[in-house]
Order: sequence, then structure tokens, then C-alpha cells
Amino acid sequence: MIERLCNDPTIIVAGHRGYKSAYPENTLLAFQQALELGVGMLEFDLRMSKDHVVMVFHDETLERTTNGSGKLRDFNLAELKQMDAGGWFSPCFEGLKIPTFDELCELLKPYPEILLNVEIKKGADAREIVDKAVAMLTDYGYLSRCVFTCFDGDIIAYMHDRYKLKTQGFPAECMSNFVFGEGGTYSKMWAIGISVALMTPKLVEEFQDMGLLTWCYCPDTDKEVYYSLGCGATLMTCNNPNPALRILQFAAQ
Repeated sequence: MIERLCNDPTIIVAGHRGYKSAYPENTLLAFQQALELGVGMLEFDLRMSKDHVVMVFHDETLERTTNGSGKLRDFNLAELKQMDAGGWFSPCFEGLKIPTFDELCELLKPYPEILLNVEIKKGADAREIVDKAVAMLTDYGYLSRCVFTCFDGDIIAYMHDRYKLKTQGFPAECMSNFVFGEGGTYSKMWAIGISVALMTPKLVEEFQDMGLLTWCYCPDTDKEVYYSLGCGATLMTCNNPNPALRILQFAAQ
């Protein structure tokens, strides 16, 4: 299913951590709202709890997006589920919880066409997270919909070499453990994510000449959407998907 990103000229709009601009990021509510908005892909982040449960969470530490403190990996599932993951965004979202990856997979059952950008967060347990995520996505029948992302070149290589996964990396200066040259990190990528602040037509052309799909994050205004499209981006990962969805809908009429 993911091959349609190569063969279909339609530009894909992805919800960054769900519908991040309007709802608490990486919560089931944020993902549900992004799906109802009409995105073609969900982007989300995976980390692992102390008792080896795969969780949907961005930061290494809990302070920014929960009422907890410390590193997520130092808490077990039961402890993490006691934390509030919505009140930091607005009091009306108090009571939202950090979702497990299994809970997100259950949410996706009514959406057989939605694509998934699975970001593996850097860390000593990243390979174990990959292994568990691949097994779970295989069980759910979702693996063919997935692109796997990481800012660590070692993990990009692990996902590519062990599982033959479609991977999305980033420009070399944005990554750790990047390997240059033939057989290096770029050769393990299927797509490359470029910040809207760094994207230029020349850079897009260089990566397209390498055979990489060129994706943009995060164009959240009309101006940024038009700019990323003008540069040649074929997928836009947005905190606020509305401008991109509206502009693309208008262009299709």
C-alpha cells in the first residue's frame, strides 16, 4: 500500500503527532481528530516503558506534555497511566492518557487506507522498540502501510537491513551516527524529511536525484504550504493540516 506514495501523483498530508496544533500531541484524541479532518497519514513517536510496553510519546522526559516528571522509560505502564497527558495543553483536556501503541493500533482499525509514519525515538532501547513495533504491526496487518523514521543513522540501517522496511531519514547534519559514502545512510533511506525552514528547490532536486522521496515538515501556514509545494515536496507533515488540505482540495477542483 505504501508504494502509492511513489506511483500516485497526489500530495499526501500527514498529521504530525496527530492534530498537534489543536489537541494534545500523541494522544488518541489528537489522532482521532486528525483522521476525521481527512489526513492521509499519521505521524507518531514510539518509546518504551520500564516494563517494555511500547508507548506513543515524543520526549525522553515527561515534564513538557504530562503532569509527571523524569524519564518515561523509568516508569512502568501502570504508573504512566496514572499521569495526565492533556491538562498541559488546556484544562478542557485534563484526563487524557499516554496511549500504548496497541491502543493506537486499535483506534486505526476503521481506517484501512490511512498511512503511518512510525518514528522510533533515539536511545539504547531503539532496536527493541523496532522489533516490537514490527511484530505488532505485522499482527494487525498494518506493516504494508508504514514508513519508519529515526534521527539515528544506526537505527535507519537496522530497520533497512534487518526488516527491509521503507525508511525516512533526514539531511546528514540533522542526524546522529550518519555514514557518508556508497552504502551509507542515504542509501538506506526511501524518503527524506526536510524542515520547511531548510527546504529549497536545489536541495529537493539533489535528494530527488539520489532517488529519495522529498517530504516537508512542518508547513502550517498557507505561505509555507505553497513554498513547500513549489520546492517539490510530495508529502507534508503538518501540526495544523488545515491549510495544506484546503489548498490541495482547491487545486484538485
